[in-house]
Amino acid sequence: MENNETEALQEPVVLLENVVISHDEEPLLKDVNLRLGTGEFVYLIGKSGAGKTSLLRSLYGDQPIAEGRAVVCGIDVARLKRRQVPALRRQIGIVFQNFRLLDDRNVYANLEFVLRATGWKKRQEIDDQVKKTLAAVGIANKADAMPRHLSEGEQQRVGIARALINNPKLILADEPTGNLDPVTSAEIMQLLVDVGRETGATMLISSHDFMMIDRFPARVAVCENGTLVDPEAQ
Repeated sequence: MENNETEALQEPVVLLENVVISHDEEPLLKDVNLRLGTGEFVYLIGKSGAGKTSLLRSLYGDQPIAEGRAVVCGIDVARLKRRQVPALRRQIGIVFQNFRLLDDRNVYANLEFVLRATGWKKRQEIDDQVKKTLAAVGIANKADAMPRHLSEGEQQRVGIARALINNPKLILADEPTGNLDPVTSAEIMQLLVDVGRETGATMLISSHDFMMIDRFPARVAVCENGTLVDPEAQ
């Protein structure tokens, strides 16, 4: 079988069909259609308040889906049950604009916490996974550092390491360069591109940084006028 035929038979990592996302019973986005295959790198853009963050939150089960079909990493998130949330989150890595690191523990312990919370128990396996992931994001020498002693770029690398730690199928990044200077932003975007290529994870990156999008071009989907416009899916 040819490679393209094999890919056509693969289930998409994200499949949204005629989805409606609401807040307080008011629709934020409607008629949302999106299909992301394995290893795709896609930007999600749009004005502030256009619904980008709500769309990302709906994919990891933190924002209810009011209508439509929504399957993420093989799980029906439109009918997501509370007991299914941990299984969904284990397959998704999330990168936040403001890092959201645990300030009371060092970098190593931040990543160890995620592994233990998702069922890892063996000390040697945890140690190997933490060290491997820190090396992958270029901060192997920062394991003992407290987050407050890191630069913002280093903190975001820890955030990316945390997203990678469970070898996820899908990485969602919400404005990952929003708090960074242009040089550091370029370093972080290059890291995300490299991570996608090396791991095969599907990447959906919310961004308003058009300089970075121009520098690292990829498919672009747009939140506007209360819906999602994906020109390449037309």
